[in-house]
Amino acid sequence: MDIALFSSMILFGVVMAGTPGPNNMLLTFSGANFGYKRSVPQMAGIPTGIATMILLMGLGLSWVFQQYPSVHLALKILGSAYLLYLALRILRQSKLAKQEMAKPLSFFESLGFQYLNPKAWMMTSSAVASFAIPGEAYWESIWALVLTFFLVNPVTGSIWVSFGKFISRWLSAPIARQRFNITMSFLTAGCVVLLWV
Repeated sequence: MDIALFSSMILFGVVMAGTPGPNNMLLTFSGANFGYKRSVPQMAGIPTGIATMILLMGLGLSWVFQQYPSVHLALKILGSAYLLYLALRILRQSKLAKQEMAKPLSFFESLGFQYLNPKAWMMTSSAVASFAIPGEAYWESIWALVLTFFLVNPVTGSIWVSFGKFISRWLSAPIARQRFNITMSFLTAGCVVLLWV
């Protein structure tokens, strides 16, 4: 694998995984409400889900999306509905006392969410289209993309969870925590709008 190409993959991964989006809104919320340690399974589910999606794209799922746009549209609709469900879940948590808070997303919930996350589909399809090398090096480049997201996501995820944890020091008052959770709920719901424009 050419080092320049792999460096480009890393840069692509940092931009895609590090910028605001559904995963990072949920990680910030989790860090603020549950702390870093309890957010680790959620963080681990993200690159695992992304990796399996890259492998599926490498096996030809991108061809299915090109041939049958309705499949992609259906995933986008399901993903938008699930994001709105998560936004509602966050909004409901704003009414609970800290000790009554529900648990953060589990590893498998986070992994499964990637399949309903339109940004994740856009990211993985763009990655395979941009960096997959035709011919003998094809699978080497696909596995390099998988490695890229296993290297990048824990770092970017940690930053967003730590940001949430940092914010939590100002959320000790119930009204402050409630306002934060309401804000995170609306930002998560706002991701749906951005996915359709």
